[in-house]
Amino acid sequence: MTPDDFNGNRNAIAKVLRTFTVEETVAWFESMGVKLKREETGKLFPVTDRARTVVDALLRECESVEVRTNHRVLTCHPERERGTWEGERRESPATAHPGPSLTLGMTDGSIIRTHRVILAMGGKSVPKTGSDGHGYAVAQSLGHTITPIFPALVPLIVEDGHWIPTLSGTSCEVELSVVAGKVIARERGSMLFTHFGISGPVALDVSRHWIASPGSQLLANFLPGETFESLDRAILAEGRRVLRRLPDRLASVLWPGDQRNLTKEERRRIVRALVEHPIPIVRDRGFDYAEVTAGGVPLSEIDLATMASRRCEGLFLCGEILDVDGKIGGYNFQWAWASGRLAGISAAKYSGNPSS
Repeated sequence: MTPDDFNGNRNAIAKVLRTFTVEETVAWFESMGVKLKREETGKLFPVTDRARTVVDALLRECESVEVRTNHRVLTCHPERERGTWEGERRESPATAHPGPSLTLGMTDGSIIRTHRVILAMGGKSVPKTGSDGHGYAVAQSLGHTITPIFPALVPLIVEDGHWIPTLSGTSCEVELSVVAGKVIARERGSMLFTHFGISGPVALDVSRHWIASPGSQLLANFLPGETFESLDRAILAEGRRVLRRLPDRLASVLWPGDQRNLTKEERRRIVRALVEHPIPIVRDRGFDYAEVTAGGVPLSEIDLATMASRRCEGLFLCGEILDVDGKIGGYNFQWAWASGRLAGISAAKYSGNPSS
């Protein structure tokens, strides 16, 4: 887990990640009864292999606080200087603080007045879960700017009539490169052929770079580790045996037939198809299928020692609403744990005074 696993201001990201390491995260989950196992890839999962184990543990930890479901915050803004609003709910005297106040306008018409708000409304990915992008509007109303947002870790769709959908269900290890005059991003990992295009870890990881680079090309190396020159030599020496690393269905597409006596031009065409194969992506599958959102509130507008807003007193921000997105494999979870923990601790200590 390093800042290089993320997109965004990596020096700023490093400051937050240091406040809650992977080891501390593992210990935290174990303190809640969630034991983790490390798989061969290095990824950590509950020993139960059930996501519900994590959800249940987090819900148990929330038993001491009031959780309101079926409520939605419509607005959040600094309190008016005079009077109060009908139906307003105030903090109890034991938790009240001097200083600026914020008012939350709820869907039921009620108003919640407080000195501390943590904005943890997620991005715009999988909106049916509630993260429909409304958090960005709330952040903007409180003085924050929003960098362009777009889907990340999202499957990609190829042009109609391409051969890729005919291999739906096939997977293999590939190296994908996003190229626009130069290589913008390069990732290696498992790719899944689907009925619409490509998915799998490596496709998801490069997706945000392809989306962020209009006009760029996506190239696939189906024999990672091989270059044009090395594969050209290998084919001269071994012939079609170089394809033994590929699924048969894919090999038949990239080197059709059983050609043995290849001309130089034929051989070079096959080499290029294997190590520099253009994949004609036409679009991504959108926020409904994206695992994370790229873009959001710039980290320059956040005090990274506390996750406090530099634009609004009493406001703290964390998680995906910020302009940070990581690779697939738990990195975005770790950003959520680290930034959320820091925001929570800081908000609890906040006295309501600008100098605190």
